[in-house]
Amino acid sequence: MTQYVTPDLRRWIKEQLAAGQSAADLVLSMTGAGWEQKVAVQAVAQAKLDGWFKKDAPKQPALPEPNIEDGRCEIDVGDRVIQVLSTVQHPRVVVFGNLLDRQECETIIEAARPRMERSETVAEAKDGSEVNAARTSRGMFFERGENEVIARVEARIARLVNWPVENGEGLQVLNYQPGAEYQPHYDYFDAKHVSTPSILKRGGQRLGTLVMYLNTPKRGGATTFPDIRMAVQPIQGQAVFFSYDKPDPSTMTLHGGAPVLEGEKWVATKWLRQGRFE
Repeated sequence: MTQYVTPDLRRWIKEQLAAGQSAADLVLSMTGAGWEQKVAVQAVAQAKLDGWFKKDAPKQPALPEPNIEDGRCEIDVGDRVIQVLSTVQHPRVVVFGNLLDRQECETIIEAARPRMERSETVAEAKDGSEVNAARTSRGMFFERGENEVIARVEARIARLVNWPVENGEGLQVLNYQPGAEYQPHYDYFDAKHVSTPSILKRGGQRLGTLVMYLNTPKRGGATTFPDIRMAVQPIQGQAVFFSYDKPDPSTMTLHGGAPVLEGEKWVATKWLRQGRFE
């Protein structure tokens, strides 16, 4: 049967080239998803010849970024003044204080509680997601703008990191009981995974992550960055933001959720995409 390269797939290839993906990795990703190697090679080659990624798009995508280059300690986002507690340049990591108030945290937890299920990760050898022993939390997703509190928080995040609301995935809430953890991982979508091409059609690559702490466990549960030996303690209302300009370990954004040692941990995560998330 003849395989036809759709406009959506052609657009995805161009977006990945513009984001810095190599032609070889794209061919490998497509063949892994069932495309004939000859078709994949021709499609990638044609996208390069089009010159789209050289003329109409930057070599590196713009990234979400808070306005803190002038050394400011607080950011007024209209409905709240958020504290800048610490920063790292590479990887780009910013710890915020006062991002959420106690009532917002509790409201999000209570809305999420009845919908919690065992967390999954992106499947590597098939489309979709799957249970992974490296991730032992329970979680759920809100639709973007699902209720008044979620919409207010999403708008606040957009102003904080200068990134459109529509480019954000729905807010994910996670609950970690004693002993639960999320072993170190990357948040970008790996080109080697079979499910990546279909995932990227919904808004492109992930470029940034914001983890918001909805409660304070008694012990443990820090967000860790092994490459730079950094740990962010989960304090209610605070958050950690980090961005990555390409889907590659050189971004040094390897991170994880350390085991909860006492009490429980609730977090809300917002992932930011290149384009509008559908």
